[in-house]
This record gives sequence, structure tokens and C-alpha cells, in this order.
Amino acid sequence: MTDRSSKPRILTGDTPTGRLHLGHWVGSVENRVRLQDEYDCYFLLANMHAFTTRAEQPADIRRDTIEIVKDWLSAGIDPERATIVLQTEVPAIAELSWYFAMLLPFNRVMRNPTLKTEIDAKGLGDTYSFGFPLYAVGQCADILAFRPELVPVGEDQAAHLEMCREVARRFDVLYCGVDSHAEDDDFVDKGGLFPVPKMLIGRVARLVGTDGSNKMSKSLDNAIFLSDTAKQVKKKIGKMYPGQSREPDEPGNVEINPIFEYADAFMKDTAGLDELKDRYRRGDNLGDGHVKAAVIDAINELLEPMRERRAEFEGPGGDDAVIDIIRQGTARANAVAEETLALAKEAMSLDFGRRDLSWR
Repeated sequence: MTDRSSKPRILTGDTPTGRLHLGHWVGSVENRVRLQDEYDCYFLLANMHAFTTRAEQPADIRRDTIEIVKDWLSAGIDPERATIVLQTEVPAIAELSWYFAMLLPFNRVMRNPTLKTEIDAKGLGDTYSFGFPLYAVGQCADILAFRPELVPVGEDQAAHLEMCREVARRFDVLYCGVDSHAEDDDFVDKGGLFPVPKMLIGRVARLVGTDGSNKMSKSLDNAIFLSDTAKQVKKKIGKMYPGQSREPDEPGNVEINPIFEYADAFMKDTAGLDELKDRYRRGDNLGDGHVKAAVIDAINELLEPMRERRAEFEGPGGDDAVIDIIRQGTARANAVAEETLALAKEAMSLDFGRRDLSWR
């Protein structure tokens, strides 16, 4: 087991709403894989949050929770180097959510642009449960329960993290006596419990879906999943519209062609990519089919090792092996979260005793 105690800490995760796709990879997951040796990594399965819009689908949430872990493991997350955490089995998160809710005005929560976007995108109108806006507060607890220094997120989660940073500051000022004018990097050194976590946005903030216009999303049926076969990738890319109609010997516009967005994101041969773009702009007998073929090869080169790793968990006993990984990680995570909760309650003059939490 790698010694993680001396490393700075990361916390990030996913709500189990379905399989992960290439947008998740370039937005956050590849950063998680890359940083495993440099940081003490905690990756959260936010299954409690899934109930905010799918409370009537508990079996589906359980299935999706297991499937996301398979996606993580196939992508290269190593449970020997990172801690996989099941949100519903870390009681400190729920208790911290309650305390943090007192630090955020209701209007501030409802002004969260990500929350507004989700309400519109999911067609919730004014029928959403009370728990739906509460999950935005819960995300603050998800993060701060582990006191991380860095949070790798997709661009669409930036507003949530900014609210988390506000909570960290307010708690440290109100309960730990930190000067409200202190620099974010100095809060812990000046007596604060919670670091003001930094944000790490993925190298592609918004990956377009295979429809060529909307952000990649399972709900819009425009996603290429990390678990897709080579045949599925070829079919999905093959159907993409390049944003223009042209013959192979006519000049093309790289800037409006969504297929080139995929080429930029996934082709490793930058010199070859530059040549492809030059030929496409000149109309050098290069059709969209040639570009699609190069993109298909690049995506399948990325996904093939993931398919091989995922196969280890697809046969008999695969789900049980995943659940065992979840249990081991969650036991480790509870030790950290319980320490955070005890320190928070001490700062709030709520330290009337310490509880022992067992996990099996």
C-alpha cells in the first residue's frame, strides 16, 4: 500500500446517473488518473445526490454506482493508490451538510448557475424536491469532509466549487477566528480548519457531442462512452455531420467542423494533426471520411486499454469485486471524515464526546 499521509489531498467524484463518456474523461477523469501518484486522492460516488432526481429508482442508482466504479477502474484509477468512497456510508458528510447549510443564505444557493441550468435541462420547473437545492450544499460537505487542497472538476461544476470555497472561508472566519481578509492560501496557517480548495479544470472544458452542437450527454443520446466497443465508436463518429457540405477536393473549414474538435482532443500525433488540418483547408483531396477515420483510430487507441481492464470486472464475481473495493475505500475514508467532523464540532463548541464508527 502506497503511503499517502505526506501528500496533499484531492477530492472529486461523480453522481451515478449513468456510464461515463469522453466528456467526463477530458473534463476530469484523466486528471484524476494522472495525479494519483502526486496526491492523496479521494474519489466520491455521490449516490445520495442521485436520489434528488431519481428517488423512485433505487435499484438503478445501485447499478449505476457499480458501473461508474468499473469505468473508473478501467480508466486507470488504482484502489491501491486512490481511495474510492461511497457517499451514503460516510455519515460525517450528512452532518456537515446540516452545519454548512446554516452558513449559506437560501438565495445564494438558488443563484448557483449550475443549479439553475440543471433545473432547466431536466425540466424540473418548480416540482423539484427540497433535496435538489440541498445537494448543492451537500457537495460542499462532500469536498470539505476530506479537507482537500485541490478539486479536479469539469467546467460545469465550477460554480459548485466556488460555493464550497465560500463555505470554507465562512467557517474558518466564524468558528476558527481567521481574519476575513486573509489570503485563501493562508487560511489553514492562520488557524482555519478547512483549506480553501483550488480548482483544476480539465484540458477540454466542454466536449461537443456526436450531434455536433450540444455538450456531450447521455440524456441527449450524443455520447461516446468509455465502455463503448470499437464498432460502436466507428458507428457514432461515422454519423457525425461535419458542419458543412463539400467534396474531397474542395477547401474545408476546420473551425466549424466538430470532428476536428475530437481530433484536437484525442489525436496524439500533433504533427500529423497539423498536416491533416492544412490539407483539409486546402482541399487537398481529403474528405471528411479521412478525418473521421483518424479520429476513430485515436479514440479507440485511448479506449482499448480501458476495455481490457474493464473485462476483468464483467464476468462472474465482477460486481462483488467492485463492492469489495468500495467497502475498503469507504472504511479508509470514514477515518478521515470522522476526524474532520470532530474538529469541526470542537470549533463550534459541540465537542461533548467522540463517537466510534465501525464499518464492515
